[in-house]
Amino acid sequence: MCGIAGIVNFHEPLQPEAIRRMTDLLRHRGPNDEGFLAADVEKGVGYPLLGHESPLGGPAIETFREPVSAFLGHRRLSIIDLSASGHGPMGNEDGSVWITYNGEIYNYQDLRSELQSLGHRFQSRTDTEVVLHAYEAWGVGCLSRFNGMWAFGLLDLKSKRLFCARDRAGVKPFYYRYDGRSLCFASEIKPLLAANGFRIVPNDQLMADYLLSGFLDHTEETFFKGIYQLRPGNYLVLENEQVRIQPYWDLEAKEVHFDRDEEYEEHFQELLRDSIRLRLRSDVPLGTCLSGGLDSSTIVCLANQLMFNGGTIDRTLVGERQKTFSSCSEIPDYDERPYIEEVVRQTGAEKNCVFPDVKNLFHDLTNLIRHQEEPFGSTSIYAQWCVMRLARERGVTVMLDGQGGDELLAGYPPAFYPHLRQIFKEARLLSLMEEIQGLWRRRKTLPDRLLMSALISAAPSGLKTSLRKLTGHGTNWMEEGFRKRYSRRLLSPRKFTHDLDNYLYQIFRETILPSLLHYEDRNSMAFSIEARLPFLDYRLVEFAFGLPAEQKIRGGVSKAILRNSMRGVLPEAVRTRKDKMGFVTPEAIWFRTVLKNTVTEIIASESFSERGYFNVREVKESFRRHCEGKINISATIWRWVNLELWCRTFVDQEPALAV
Repeated sequence: MCGIAGIVNFHEPLQPEAIRRMTDLLRHRGPNDEGFLAADVEKGVGYPLLGHESPLGGPAIETFREPVSAFLGHRRLSIIDLSASGHGPMGNEDGSVWITYNGEIYNYQDLRSELQSLGHRFQSRTDTEVVLHAYEAWGVGCLSRFNGMWAFGLLDLKSKRLFCARDRAGVKPFYYRYDGRSLCFASEIKPLLAANGFRIVPNDQLMADYLLSGFLDHTEETFFKGIYQLRPGNYLVLENEQVRIQPYWDLEAKEVHFDRDEEYEEHFQELLRDSIRLRLRSDVPLGTCLSGGLDSSTIVCLANQLMFNGGTIDRTLVGERQKTFSSCSEIPDYDERPYIEEVVRQTGAEKNCVFPDVKNLFHDLTNLIRHQEEPFGSTSIYAQWCVMRLARERGVTVMLDGQGGDELLAGYPPAFYPHLRQIFKEARLLSLMEEIQGLWRRRKTLPDRLLMSALISAAPSGLKTSLRKLTGHGTNWMEEGFRKRYSRRLLSPRKFTHDLDNYLYQIFRETILPSLLHYEDRNSMAFSIEARLPFLDYRLVEFAFGLPAEQKIRGGVSKAILRNSMRGVLPEAVRTRKDKMGFVTPEAIWFRTVLKNTVTEIIASESFSERGYFNVREVKESFRRHCEGKINISATIWRWVNLELWCRTFVDQEPALAV
C-alpha cells in the first residue's frame, strides 16, 4: 500500500521539484521508502532516482537536471516483501516499462506461477512485479485477471503510452487533472492542488449534490473544478496526447441458482472464507475492525479460525490473540459493547476500544478535513478516524474491515422499499403480506417510515413541500437561486429488471459504497495503515449480486444468506440482531448540547452567509427546531457545518496542504 503520483507533459521539460512537492504530500501513505522515475518518453529512456528519505543508495532527484517529459513518484508502505526489492517505481528487466503502484493483488502468487510458465523471470516476491509482467503478457487484459485493490500509473516507453487503472470496486483512489498539455495524477487530491498555476475553484454542482442528498464520490467529478477521479472499474490511457477512459468491469445480471438453500449458503461461506484467507497474506502485523455488527463480526470470527486453526498466517504477525478495534460510547443507545463482548468471548480476541470524545472532535477536525479532502457524511467518520489511530498506536499496519456487506446483501433498511415494490409489481400478494408481517414483527418503526415516504411521494406538489418541512426533510434552508441552478442530480437509469437489484447497484456503484471507501482509505492511510475489505472480493461481489432476492431479504430480515451461513460461526445474539449501527456517534445529541454554541457561531458567521448556498434565516430556524427536539436533522446540520469548514480550509485561503 503506497502513495503514487505522476506528471506527463510533451510540450515543455518538467522540473523535478514538481513531482517532489506531490510526493511530499503523500508521505503518510508511504513512510518506508521514496522513489522516482524521470523519463524522456520520445527517446524511450528512463532514469530511476531516489528521494532523501529512501534508505537505498543511488542518484538523488535533487541533483537531476536532464530535460524530461514524464515523472513517476512513489511513497512506499511496506506490506509484502519488506526488502529493498519492493522499491518503487519499479521497472521491468530492460527498463522499458515502469509502474508506480498502490494496492494489493491478492492472487499474485497464482499469477506469478502462470507468468513464470510463460517465461517471465522475477527479482522480488512483490505483487508489484507481478502487475508489471502481467501487463507485458496480456496488455490491458491483465486487469480482468487481478483479484484485489489497486490504483497505478504504468509508463510504457516502447509504446509511448501511460496506462492507469483503478480496481473494480474503487477501494483505492486515483485522481487526475488534464489540461490538454499536461496530465497529473495522484492517490489524493492535495498533490494536484500543489501543481504550478492551479487555481482552486469549488464545484457548485457537487456542493448541491452533497447538501441536498448527501451524495459523495457518485461521479467522476470532485469538489474541485478541473480535478477528476477515475471511476471504479475504469482505466485511462494517455497516448498521442489524447486521453481515453474505458470501463473494463461492471456488475451484470448473472443469475445464481441452486436447488437448496444449503447450497447457496455453502458456496457463499466458501467464497467469503477464501477472500479472508487471501487478505491475511502479509509480512507486517494485522488487526481487525469490530463494530459489533454482522459484517465485521463475521470477519473477526472467520479470520480467527484461519489465523489459529488453518495455518494461514505467520503467528508472530498476530500474537497470541487476534487484535480487534472498536468504537464505543458511554451512551447506551450508541454503544455496541454487548455485541462486541459476545464476539470477543467466542473468539478469545484482544479487545481494543476507543471512545470518541466530542471535546476532541473540533480539535482534530482540521486535520481530519485535510486528510478527507472533500466534505464527508457525518461525525461517524471521526469515530473511524479514532479507531485507526488506536490501531496505529498498537503497532498494527494491516486492518480487515467489513465494508461492502450491506451494499451486496441489502443490509440498509431502505432496501425493503424496492423489495416490497417488486413483489407488489409481480402480484405475489401472499409473499407481500408475509414480508410486511415480518417487518412489523421485527422492525416496528420501519413500516411507519414506509407509510410516511409513500404519503409524501403521493401528495400534491404543494402539500409535499409542507410535509417535507414538517418532518425536517425540506430544503428551504438552501438559497433559492442556488437551489434552482443546481437541483437534485439524477442517478443512472435503470439497469436491471428487478427493483432491488437496481437499488443495490446504485448504492454499490454510485451513492453509499464509494463514499464509505473514500472515508476508509483516507482514515486508514492517515495513520499509514492498509485497510482490506473481504466482502469486496470480486468473486463474492458477482456471486452475491446474482443471488435471488429471497437470499437477501426473507420474512422481513435482511442479509438472509449471511445470517444462515454463519450458524455456528457467529454468536447467536449477533447473528440474529436486527438493528444496525456501525462506528456511530451521538451527533444529534451533541448538536443539541455541547456543540450547540459552536454550530450557532458557524451558521451566524459572515463567511457562511456569503457562500451563496444558504438561506441563513431558515438555517437558524431549522437548527432551533432541532435543538428543541421537534425534528432530527443532524445529518443536514453536519453537512452545513462540514461544508463551511471545508471551504475555510481549501477555498478561502491558500490551503496548508502538509498533513
